Amino acid sequence: MPEMPEIMIPFEDVSYVLLDLDGTLLDKHFDDTFWLEFVPGRYAEAKGMSVEQAREHLFTTYRSHEGTLKWTDLDFWSQEMEMDIPAMKHELRHLISPLPHAEEFLSRMRAEGREVHLLTNAHHKSVSLKFQRTGIGHHFTSVLTSNELGSPKEDMEYWHTAAKLAGFDPARSLFIDDTVEVLRAARDFGVRFVVHKARSSSAKAPENSEEFPSITDFNDLFAPA
Repeated sequence: MPEMPEIMIPFEDVSYVLLDLDGTLLDKHFDDTFWLEFVPGRYAEAKGMSVEQAREHLFTTYRSHEGTLKWTDLDFWSQEMEMDIPAMKHELRHLISPLPHAEEFLSRMRAEGREVHLLTNAHHKSVSLKFQRTGIGHHFTSVLTSNELGSPKEDMEYWHTAAKLAGFDPARSLFIDDTVEVLRAARDFGVRFVVHKARSSSAKAPENSEEFPSITDFNDLFAPA
């Protein structure tokens, strides 16, 4: 893996901090385990098939809705699979945890007087569970889920609606996300500082972006003390 260049954000030019949730602030190990292991196992039991058969069927279904509102719509998946997906997430909630220095970063940004907005494709029921588990919800000036705004973050419509509702100025904003397609949308919308989160899961090695500056840890945004 190539060494990542040092990232120096001129925070004096940042009034708004826009953050993704899963894979940016929170460890994506929870979501990966839930959707790739836990759900196929339960689906296999319910449908009387092997776990491999369940995975093959579900992964094909997942991919067919990737990049759409249905991708993270827990109510849609509950209906599609005939299982209570929100209740199943509660069963695995012990795996929900912030990534290193995420909470310190949130606290620092608020202490320095910046607005902190959560921009996420996660369903509001998932956001609620993760806030209950981690206690990070109080840091945010606003929470803007794609399900409630009516379009995924990959679409420009999301950004226009989010900026109108939250009142952030893209020219004075920093946005951090682990998904390149979403970062492209933010850049195209005019967000001045766009940063890729290379380490999204504690169970996987960092994956740098060739298109955007990458960080593995929030401390990478600051010069050494």
